[in-house]
Amino acid sequence: MVDMTVTYAPSHGLGEEQSIWFKLSPLLAQENPMQVLMRLSDKYNGIIPVNLKNQRIVLLSKPEHAQRVLVENADNYTKYFDGLRPIFGKSMITIDGALWQKVRTPQQPAFHPAMFEQYFPYLMDSIRGKMARWEELAKSGETVEMVEETWTLAADMVCKALFDREMPFNPHFIFQQVKTYTDVGNHKSIRLHKVNGELEEITQGDVAKAMEVWDGVPDSVIGSGILEHREKTLLRMIEDAANDPDFPEFDHRQAIDEMKQYLWAGTETTALTLAWSLYLLSLHPESRERIREEVRSVCGERDPEWNEVNQLTYTRMVIQETMRMFPPVWALIRIAQEEDEIDGQKINPGDKVVVCTYILHHSEKYWTNPEAFDPERFSRERMKKRAKYSYLPFAAGKRACIGGALSQIENTLALVQLLRRFTPEYVGEGQPRLNATVTLTPRGGLPFRIKPIEAGA
Repeated sequence: MVDMTVTYAPSHGLGEEQSIWFKLSPLLAQENPMQVLMRLSDKYNGIIPVNLKNQRIVLLSKPEHAQRVLVENADNYTKYFDGLRPIFGKSMITIDGALWQKVRTPQQPAFHPAMFEQYFPYLMDSIRGKMARWEELAKSGETVEMVEETWTLAADMVCKALFDREMPFNPHFIFQQVKTYTDVGNHKSIRLHKVNGELEEITQGDVAKAMEVWDGVPDSVIGSGILEHREKTLLRMIEDAANDPDFPEFDHRQAIDEMKQYLWAGTETTALTLAWSLYLLSLHPESRERIREEVRSVCGERDPEWNEVNQLTYTRMVIQETMRMFPPVWALIRIAQEEDEIDGQKINPGDKVVVCTYILHHSEKYWTNPEAFDPERFSRERMKKRAKYSYLPFAAGKRACIGGALSQIENTLALVQLLRRFTPEYVGEGQPRLNATVTLTPRGGLPFRIKPIEAGA
């Protein structure tokens, strides 16, 4: 049972007028916000300065811009985290500098490639659980929201593999609670939200209640039954840091917040990539069949073994191409601490710079026919010719995503296993519109029906 002991102030700080998301909302609320940004980028040679009343935002969209901000002069550009603290607290996502490095260090070993083999059976167990659910969905023929389906799978994988726990909460309920917050978070504190074609008021109380539920989730995980009592898990590393008397900054609250970032950020990016992959494969059945052929060639009719994961090369390329076309984090936001110059553009202290990952991933300057789904562009031969820093699904430099490599393994295994048994069919009306807030989500969701492979191959 979720322990809801922490009370948040209703507004939570997100959606206030100083938020970059609030400032950019007229632009991002366009029918095709990414296309608007791409046209502006072309018009202004890759740099879009936006001057507002009390702040300046500079949107950047060239590889050399990303290199300057994320790598060469990274210490001058601290992370922008306004509005994220209610979800992630004071975790690695929302801190910077020496404290960030100190907090990250005890967690880093959990994401060393040598650990992934230990996670493998737990990832597979979570996928088998999702397959059992899809068996029932295939029988009922009901329509499901795919991002919710993939988020619940990703959350289960985190609990089992990284925390050595069964998932103790209803992931569908938690997903809806947090989305209550994130869906309204980029608007004023009392907003009108469109629900089923009708205007329904979302109040501060709804947001506060959602955050209370969310805050209790990590403690419910810690208090749930331990699976295997493994010595090396991410949760054990977090607990050891929290119990270290020489590490006062890493207290119980810090442990809770670190868990939050994995239970949401670590699941949402994985979930969005998997959902978008299934959408693209529904449009390109020849690629879906190629994945099936690949896994049959590598594994026959049995499940993959750990030493075979690296042989699923085409499946991995599908994941990489999906992250190019639909990068979960479409923009990397930083705050300039000191004066700088980027491609002739003066950057002032306090300016917010936005490295537009989506534009980099869709630019004809760096990609051939960028709007086409072409997993082969990630073959070893073609990757050698790619412009450095033109592909940033997990950012770059020292603040690159800690779990990027593991996420790709999770999605590779999920794709091959789910597609061996099922044909997920996108049933939305036309191409989904994009909702560009903190992450790149499908506006209105991705409706799917699950068909058994015999009926839908």
